Amino acid sequence: MKTAVSIPDDIFAAAEELVSRLQLSRSNPSAQALAEFVARHDADQVTALMNQAVLEVRAGEPDAAFSQKAAKQVIRRIEW
Repeated sequence: MKTAVSIPDDIFAAAEELVSRLQLSRSNPSAQALAEFVARHDADQVTALMNQAVLEVRAGEPDAAFSQKAAKQVIRRIEW
């Protein structure tokens, strides 16, 4: 899908230089950035991952300490 967006001049210039250096199309990094943004902020995905971590900790797995540490790291990385 084609769309028009407003981008600050400095970011656009940096992106132009980067796509030229990497020999990419203009749309490639924009699509990648948007995909990463959506994945990072997809509430259902974050909730599912947190629910899985809680289930693993509650299950009393032999390696529950690892699951607890991993869950804490996930929580710290989430942008609330």
